[in-house]
Amino acid sequence: MEEYIVEDEFVNLRLDKVISEKAKDYSRVAIQRLIEEGNILVNGKKAKPSYKLQKADKIFFEKPELKEAKIEAEDIPLEIVYEDEDILVVNKQKGLVVHPGNGNSKGTLVNAIMAYCKDSLSGIGGEARPGIVHRIDKDTSGLLIVAKNDKAHINISNQIKNHEVKKTYIALVRGTIKENEATINMPISRSTKDRTKMAVNKNGKNAITHFKVLERFKDYTLLKVNIETGRTHQIRVHLAEIGYPIVGDYVYSNGKNPFGVKGQMLHSYQLEFKHPTSNKNMKLEASLPDYFEEVLKLLRKEKQE
Repeated sequence: MEEYIVEDEFVNLRLDKVISEKAKDYSRVAIQRLIEEGNILVNGKKAKPSYKLQKADKIFFEKPELKEAKIEAEDIPLEIVYEDEDILVVNKQKGLVVHPGNGNSKGTLVNAIMAYCKDSLSGIGGEARPGIVHRIDKDTSGLLIVAKNDKAHINISNQIKNHEVKKTYIALVRGTIKENEATINMPISRSTKDRTKMAVNKNGKNAITHFKVLERFKDYTLLKVNIETGRTHQIRVHLAEIGYPIVGDYVYSNGKNPFGVKGQMLHSYQLEFKHPTSNKNMKLEASLPDYFEEVLKLLRKEKQE
C-alpha cells in the first residue's frame, strides 16, 4: 500500500491524472480501472477518476499483483514480421479475432501469442487482452503490434494516443473513384439503429481518413488509406458513407462481389512508429494476402482485354 498526501501543485487536478504522474508504470486507462475497482482510495473512500483533489487529501494506492492470465494458450500459426524483447509485430490473417470476447474464448490472436510468448507479455490489457495495444477487425488482415512488457505497452499506447503511429492500409472498393486523393472528415459513433454497427453521426467522435488512388479498374478502385484517428470500423464506415464500400464487407455494404470473397478486402499494410526502448524509427510492411493478389490479377487482366 502506497500513500500520497496532496500538495499545492495537485490541488483541483483529476485523481486519475495525478496517479498517472505518480505511477508512471500504469497507463491512464489502467489507473481508471483501478480507481473503479477500489484499489485507489481518497481519504479511505472510493472516488471517481474525475474527482478534483483538495489540499491534504490522502490517497491510498494498493497496487494489485499481476494476475496470471486464464486464457488458454493455443498453438495457432503466427506470421512474425518483427520481434525483440519489447515488442512483437505480427501479420494477422483474415478471419482471426484479436482477443477473446463474447462467444470467442478460443481461437483468437491472444490465444496464439500466449502460446508463442508464454510469460513475456504485458499485463496491462488484463486477463483477456495481455499484450494487446491496438486491434484490427476480425476480417481485416495485416500488421498488429503486441507489447511484451508494461513499459513497451505504455509507450506504444501513448504514441497511438498522440497520433504518432502511422497506419497505412490497402483497400479494394466498389466503384470508380474520380479523385486521385481525398480526406474524409466525418465523426463516428455507435449506430442508433443497430448497436452492433458504427455510423457517421454529427455528435460522434472526431474521425479522419485520408486515401489515395493506387489503381483504377472497371467498377473497382484500389486505395492506399491512412487514418489519423482509430475509431471502430472507421475506414469501412467512411468509405461506405461516401459511396465506395470495401469489397466483401457484409456489415457496411451488401457484401456482393463476383470474386466470392467473404469479409472486407482491407489489409493493414504498413506501420511506422518509434521503438519503445531505443526510440529508433520503425517501418514495417506486410505483403497483401494471396487471395487479395489473385483478385487484383483478375481485375488487371479484365482491364487489358
